[in-house]
Amino acid sequence: MTELDLIRIHPGAAGEVAAYLEQKSHHQVVLAADLATYKAAGEALASSLTRSGIKVHITFIKPDAQDDVIADEASLIQLILDIQRHHAEAVIAVGGGTLHDIVRYSAYTTGIPFISVPTAPSVDGFNSKGAPIIIRGEKKTIPAIGPDAIFADLDILVQAPPAMVAAGFGDMLGKYTSLFDWRFGTITADEPYLQAAADMTRSALMECVNHAQLIADRQQEGIQILIRSLIDSGLAMLQFGQSHPASGAEHHLSHYWEMEYIRLGRRQLLHGAKVGVACMEISQLYHKLAESGPELWHRNTVGEHANQSRRIIAGWSEITQEIAQIPPAGALKELLRQVGGPLSVEELSVSRELLERSLREAHHVRPERRTLLKAYNELENR
Repeated sequence: MTELDLIRIHPGAAGEVAAYLEQKSHHQVVLAADLATYKAAGEALASSLTRSGIKVHITFIKPDAQDDVIADEASLIQLILDIQRHHAEAVIAVGGGTLHDIVRYSAYTTGIPFISVPTAPSVDGFNSKGAPIIIRGEKKTIPAIGPDAIFADLDILVQAPPAMVAAGFGDMLGKYTSLFDWRFGTITADEPYLQAAADMTRSALMECVNHAQLIADRQQEGIQILIRSLIDSGLAMLQFGQSHPASGAEHHLSHYWEMEYIRLGRRQLLHGAKVGVACMEISQLYHKLAESGPELWHRNTVGEHANQSRRIIAGWSEITQEIAQIPPAGALKELLRQVGGPLSVEELSVSRELLERSLREAHHVRPERRTLLKAYNELENR
């Protein structure tokens, strides 16, 4: 079940929030934003709600020492306290993915619904139920809630910075490798699989790929395609109940880099920008493994991971067919170039040392997920 009351994607959609809140008898709300998203959409929305007789408290989520708004303990406590102090009946997320993660967990913890008002088509997590939260420097995805409604206002979204549009496209490109990793986990470890959710995700991915130039042009039609695809990807996760359709090894690299940047006190990178580049790196590795043949796994048919290797060998034909559906790294690079996204770890300022370390260790970010990256790192004497 998606459990969403309403999805509105059109110019002026934010103007319908007040009527929705009135319909739901929500008369006191907290609106969570940062300074940029308040200027982009929050100020006008707050005025609209106030004119309708709805009491609004604005919570400006405070940035960290690097001037980044992050979904960590401090941000959560700030918002939770404001929700409690102002007796909010609902909370509105006005912003991108990080702000939505802060809101979804805070709403879940305080037992009230939340409404999504995206300000950029930058991630597919607007309607996710999982909240990736930084806890003592480590990123953990915690079950929370999805929004009751999404108001994706195209008048707002077309004004989003080009880098955030490219990031949304990069997040969608990551579905090439996440869909493979999900299938790999099913073939080799009997992970649950839902074909309808996989089909929805792939359809959303191909909509973006087939309309890459429209998205690059940042016209209304292209932005509508991108935000609809991002929301559909989120719906697929809701339908399945977990993030497998949209998050595989490429996301684990992205999360690993994020935690390293927090540890070093460096400014954060856009999530989708990292995912797009990480997808290229994972594609390159997976195609290399496919070309090497099953012999690599024959070395590991005794010991702790012997059963895994035997299942990989038995499913090798299907695994390589699935890898063939991932475009080579060069093709992914050209798509990212078309929309103006970063094309390499160097452009992200991710060092080669960090890349190599993440390729060895990032699977520990979600140790329960059976990705090919995890299986490769569990090979003995590789």
